[in-house]
Amino acid sequence: MGQNTTIATDSDFASIVASDTPTLVDFWAEWCGPCKMMDGPLDELAGESAGKLNVAKLNVDENPGTMSAYSVMSIPTLIVFQNGEEKRRFVGARSKGQLEAELAEYLQ
Repeated sequence: MGQNTTIATDSDFASIVASDTPTLVDFWAEWCGPCKMMDGPLDELAGESAGKLNVAKLNVDENPGTMSAYSVMSIPTLIVFQNGEEKRRFVGARSKGQLEAELAEYLQ
């Protein structure tokens, strides 16, 4: 895990995504190669966008309730939440540049 990201669990997920600051949640698993490739870019993005965008990671193997509640069928899945509501969803690995482009509206 990166030093700039928050670890989310089934028990604290609702409070993490309830913020009025947009929160990008990475649904991932330890065995998922593309998920591991996302660690560096997500941590960098989290550090550079502090105050504009929060970044959290939820291990789907350890937190199946949240994964099921949001119908996450494949990983990595990235979902942007604001005030507890899903705003955007991306499925599949992304480079830092792709993330910045797709999240531009939240990074201004």
